[in-house]
Amino acid sequence: MKLQDSVIAITGGGQGLGRAMAEYLAAKGARLALIDLMQDKLDDAVAACQQAGGEARAYVCNVAREEDVEKTFAAISADFGQLNGLINNAGILRDGLMVKAKDGEITKRMSLAEWQAVIDVNLTGVFLCGREAATQMIQNGDQGAIINISSISRAGNMGQSNYSSAKAGVAALVPVWAKELARYNIRVMGIAPGFIETEMTASMKPEALEKMTAGIPLKRMGKPDDIASAAAFIFENDYVSGRMIEVDGALRL
Repeated sequence: MKLQDSVIAITGGGQGLGRAMAEYLAAKGARLALIDLMQDKLDDAVAACQQAGGEARAYVCNVAREEDVEKTFAAISADFGQLNGLINNAGILRDGLMVKAKDGEITKRMSLAEWQAVIDVNLTGVFLCGREAATQMIQNGDQGAIINISSISRAGNMGQSNYSSAKAGVAALVPVWAKELARYNIRVMGIAPGFIETEMTASMKPEALEKMTAGIPLKRMGKPDDIASAAAFIFENDYVSGRMIEVDGALRL
């Protein structure tokens, strides 16, 4: 698939990795439909994509709400006349131990609300957006590709029962959808980032950041463009489907 003039939707496209991928793809001539909850972040991202040389439009949408997602993807298809790609990137964190105790006394437990919020956005949101993107591609007769952004945490990370479970589910959807959608000329791939330089990691304490980086075989965190270039490769290679690409500096071997 040629990126030039292809229409690609990116959830969580207003900031972080989503915005970085949007700017990278815009510079290659893609037309971007950026989906996020915050209009101001979207406006900034759209301007950045336009400055990079691409066309971009903003769509405010809660990916965990079925009605919002259906309306948003119908609008994208109507506005651009086609849909060739989706990057399922939107996600949230609600970290905490499942059960925390001191001297035999329970001091805190992960609440159902903390569990459900992450599952709703990080897993159900991926399902809803993937379903609607595939629907539009099939109806329009568009060649397409869907990329699910998982995480190396899908293998299990302490303090992330909710996040690890969601990201494992996101990865599991990749081969399922790849097999189901191949007949429509829609490919599905996944990217599992390791530790990447984002606003979130920049806010960490220096000593914690140093310790984390020391555990990476390449001895550095990844750059947002490392994830963006992996996404571009997936879109441009028409024979990759059903697989995960680890972009983690050999952290998880």
